[in-house]
This record gives sequence, structure tokens and C-alpha cells, in this order.
Amino acid sequence: MGALAEVAGDENSGEGSRTFVFQNEGHTLGNALKTIISRYPDVDFCGYTIPHPTESKMHFRIQSDQNRAIDILKRGLDDLEALCDHTINTFESEVKSHVETNKKSVV
Repeated sequence: MGALAEVAGDENSGEGSRTFVFQNEGHTLGNALKTIISRYPDVDFCGYTIPHPTESKMHFRIQSDQNRAIDILKRGLDDLEALCDHTINTFESEVKSHVETNKKSVV
């Protein structure tokens, strides 16, 4: 993953509202992370933008009146990682099962 920074000026909006800038990231991470975080009951708003197609960065905004935005972002990244791990494990298990089933039918 690329570097992460906060947009200047957010310090006046409280700990629950932040815009994070992900370097070298785009719609793949943005949409997946937005989908996960926007389902949290403590999140009032979650969205992302790609400021310009020639720039390799993504602005990711979180607003909550209950928790710190940085904590919500960390939880979202952890949940996304767990989802990816589950997907990989399920896929590998099904491929193994398919290969074993086809070996039996060929012999």
C-alpha cells in the first residue's frame, strides 16, 4: 500500500471527521473500503474521490460523531484484510476440492 496522510484543515472539524489521502491507490481500494466502512452504524458519512485521473492518489473521507475517524479507518482496513483472507482461503479450498474430484473421475 502507498503512503497515507491527512488533509490539512481537518483539525478544526473534530476527531470524528477526517479526509485521508492514500498515495498510489485508486478505485479498487476506495470502493472496497467505502463499502465496508459505510455499513458501520457509528459512521455518518464515508466516501472517496480521485481528484484527477493523472494523479495517483485517493481522498477518503470519514465522518462520525461517535468515534475517531482514524480508529474507524483502521477497523475498516482490518475488516477488509479479513474479508480478503477469507476469500483467498475459500477459493483455494474450492480449487483443491475441484482438482481432487476431477482426479477421481479421470482414473
